[in-house]
Amino acid sequence: MKKWQGIVLAAALTGSVLAGCAKDESASTDGGSSSGSTKLQFWTFNELHQKYMQSLAEMWNKANPNETIQLEATTFPYDDMHNKLLVALQSGTGAPDMADIEISKFPNFLKGTPQLAELNKVVEPELKNIVKSRVDIYSKGGKYYGIDYHIGAAVIYYNKEMLDKAGVNPDSIQTWDDYYEAGKKVLAATGKPMTSLETSDQWSFWPLISQQGGDYLDKDGKVTINSEKNLATLQYLQKLVKEKIAVTAPGGGHHAEEYYGFMNKGGAASVFMPMWYMGRFTDYMPDLKGKIIIKPMPAWTKGGNRSVGMGGTGTAVTVQSKHQELAAKFLAYAKLSKEGNIQIWKQLGFDPIRTEVWDAPELKEANKFTDYFGKDIFNVLMTIKNEIPQINVNEKMPAVSDEVKKTILFKTLNDMADPAKVLKEAQDQLSK
Repeated sequence: MKKWQGIVLAAALTGSVLAGCAKDESASTDGGSSSGSTKLQFWTFNELHQKYMQSLAEMWNKANPNETIQLEATTFPYDDMHNKLLVALQSGTGAPDMADIEISKFPNFLKGTPQLAELNKVVEPELKNIVKSRVDIYSKGGKYYGIDYHIGAAVIYYNKEMLDKAGVNPDSIQTWDDYYEAGKKVLAATGKPMTSLETSDQWSFWPLISQQGGDYLDKDGKVTINSEKNLATLQYLQKLVKEKIAVTAPGGGHHAEEYYGFMNKGGAASVFMPMWYMGRFTDYMPDLKGKIIIKPMPAWTKGGNRSVGMGGTGTAVTVQSKHQELAAKFLAYAKLSKEGNIQIWKQLGFDPIRTEVWDAPELKEANKFTDYFGKDIFNVLMTIKNEIPQINVNEKMPAVSDEVKKTILFKTLNDMADPAKVLKEAQDQLSK
């Protein structure tokens, strides 16, 4: 608790700001101002999430005329929002009714006695309908405290035009060994790498270790960064770079402007990222429209998992809310219901956590994603829906994640340092 108290004291001067936010009548709303509406305040760090929740508030009000809400939604910068929310919850004042909490930050809000409301009443009835791992990651002691927007299923985006030039059939790539061999063919035929690997973010590493049962942490919260599976995976990635089958991503990651330009010009034949990355293609790599196809990740062994759920944002209800029950019901409508999950795809382009909607006709309707990638996006998801293992998230995750992003990948994939040595040093540092 001393560390938490330190955070609160260090940010004490922001208390008046928080109080002001809590009473700001100029915050964006869903447009409803009925005198009978209940005001619910929502904080997020993503403007698209804000727009989505405002839209769902309008839908909720039409479906529930006797229980309408007036959603006051505000988008803050990523770090500012998480810090303000942490201070508000620990000081006992100034928190909103609901808030988005990004997956790598969520463990900070589960320390000690969580100041988030238990959501079991709305989550448990839907467990049979959703990918359970996407709520388990926001749980503690059998209690659920957050609900995600998406699965974040890891997939591979192939440039079929480049694969065709190399005579590679993407459906023949079933394992990572197959991927390596296909990469050699692509390099020989096109002079271009098969893929790019991040050195300042974790999406080229974390999915690969997670799909084979590896992780940063074990179920008990112990750091396992130097496990045999993690080492073998890092050695595999380093091998790809050494043999020029892969290059390090320009700008360090797959969200860098330099990378978008590189990939848009056909810089690499594929990239493995979660489903939520589709929007980066449509928005930042327009020249690849009609060339990119989505396929399951290769497995490490035949019959092994071909995906994993990556990234995420858990929306929570705070204990300071005076309308916890209503907030939880609205949250369930927005993120657990069939209607909400269809809108998550339509408005955000995310792979919904409610699996029954994957083959719903609404998800087959033309939109910018089907126009770009083709109409079989959710057919891919249907083939891997039982191959999405759970990742381990606890209070040590933020530190381990930072080490991966800031040190481990750069040293091994850019500086070509010995992976075994780098992982051992990280393990020793993180286990102190």
